[in-house]
Amino acid sequence: MGSRTATVAAAALLAIPLAPAAPAAASAGSSASAASAAAEDTYADYAELAANEVEGTDYQRITRAGGTDVAHIAIHGGLIEHPTSELADHAARSGGHAYASFEGIKASGNSVLHITATNFDEPMTVDIVEDSDYTIAWHGAAGDEALTYVGGLDTDLRDAVREELRAADFTAPEEVPDGLKGESPDNITNRNARDEGVQLEITRAQRDAFLTEDGAPTSTFYDFTAAVEEAVAQR
Repeated sequence: MGSRTATVAAAALLAIPLAPAAPAAASAGSSASAASAAAEDTYADYAELAANEVEGTDYQRITRAGGTDVAHIAIHGGLIEHPTSELADHAARSGGHAYASFEGIKASGNSVLHITATNFDEPMTVDIVEDSDYTIAWHGAAGDEALTYVGGLDTDLRDAVREELRAADFTAPEEVPDGLKGESPDNITNRNARDEGVQLEITRAQRDAFLTEDGAPTSTFYDFTAAVEEAVAQR
């Protein structure tokens, strides 16, 4: 995999300890269907977002090179779909994989920074994905039941992730709602060197179980990322 230079200071890259959980007003908390999400997005693409928001004040971009053919990404990171950045970062560090995150850092109103996965074209993340053979995209979904919907065009890795999550006592339904399947070729997770990736849509209830009230990672956080990495190791 080609190397990429981290563009943010090392301190900003550390995912542990985690920041406190985002308040409801600061987090979009869900990924809708590609069509409806795109219609609801404030910005159609990264160029439009960058023309209206201030990098370093409203959002930040983080990339880190890895030593494998795998990339973990969180395109709705920070306070957009918390704590997907922390999950992706920890999983990437665990396996020495590449990492990319687009993070909302506003005090509130981070949902305006959501660009749906089929329109997401932030160039630093695109470079990380295109340099990978296997991509895991971490997203947040709505829901008061602890579930993880596993989609994407990489059916072998998708099925392995689902099986490992179940083996670790997480609920990963076989049926994925139409809006969360991640099967469009335009989806950022499917734009790697093999044209197929995996998309994790993790419900609000499941994400809440990853953090203590103080924002520290729970054992559930580590069990979940370990299960995903176990599947990745089987690729």
